[in-house]
Amino acid sequence: MKTGIVGTGLVTPLGNTPDGVFSAVREGKSALSLHPGFPEPFFASLLPRPAGREGFFGRIALQAAESAIREAGIDPEDPSTGLVLSTIKGEIEQIDQKDVSLAATAAHLAAGLGVTSSPIVVSNACISGVAALVQGMRMIRSGRFRQVIVVGAELQPPFVVTGFQSLKALSPEACKPFDASRVGLNLGEAAAAIVLKADEGDWELVAGAIRNDANHISGPSRTGEGSYNALRAVLPFVEKKDLAFVNVHGTATVYNDEMESIALGRAGLTDVPVNALKGYFGHTMGAAGLLESILSMKALEAGIVPATRGFSQLGVSVPVRVSDKEQPAIGNSFIKLLSGFGGVNGAILLRKGGAR
Repeated sequence: MKTGIVGTGLVTPLGNTPDGVFSAVREGKSALSLHPGFPEPFFASLLPRPAGREGFFGRIALQAAESAIREAGIDPEDPSTGLVLSTIKGEIEQIDQKDVSLAATAAHLAAGLGVTSSPIVVSNACISGVAALVQGMRMIRSGRFRQVIVVGAELQPPFVVTGFQSLKALSPEACKPFDASRVGLNLGEAAAAIVLKADEGDWELVAGAIRNDANHISGPSRTGEGSYNALRAVLPFVEKKDLAFVNVHGTATVYNDEMESIALGRAGLTDVPVNALKGYFGHTMGAAGLLESILSMKALEAGIVPATRGFSQLGVSVPVRVSDKEQPAIGNSFIKLLSGFGGVNGAILLRKGGAR
């Protein structure tokens, strides 16, 4: 049974439609800017807060999901419709006002969408979005569900920002993935949704893998072990000539980008174009795997490899082909790669051409 993609939805600081957001990326626009108000100013891509902030997380998750459902033309109330929520922190900024457990947040989202099956939460550090898509694929292949709505969302309240500041992980300027002068990551806010459906759609989620290298609570493996093993699990499902690019995690931290370059080298992918999207949105955490997959799909539909905003000079030990400007794409497939705290790593393979 093939797992197709039949609907997508986005809520980002660069726009709220996949086509509009992709156009902004092609134009080189970035939502990253300097924000005051904490012990140290920080660069981030933040959504404008409307009056009455309560429930904002739920609103953006619902908006992205509803857009994807409309495009897919599915019935959320159908018992064969599943729901997977990807988030790391959920509604933590409302902790003094209500139950902010991820289970409660997912149940509220399911009720808002009219989904009657029990929702599933995936909270697996920065690979949550990719892991949620893998979970959705498994739900369809089990035969229990005909379609699955996968939603990823993340906000960046003071608790999170100050935590990353304490780790000295944030860049004082717009991030520079894979660049020799990179110094850290930027945070981002977004919601993204993908509707998976059995044997339908113009795109197919072909394969996915989650691996843990158990290296360190916050530091990636110096040998790229987890990312390499995730890549090795999905590569048998694609011929190299059909692989248009690898959309990497590309957080612009010194160790992450180096680790990914090593993993790509070990997997024999140094001649495949590589691009990162964090220079446009920052690190959107639970939304990243879905947001970046959607934009990568749009890029391949347009026949291009997107530019890696902020990159100019290679700053990793393995000579990977980082795309510094938009270039033609050759192939009908791409790999989305993510890694995160706790040694987690994930990769998915998506193919243009349909699951029909």
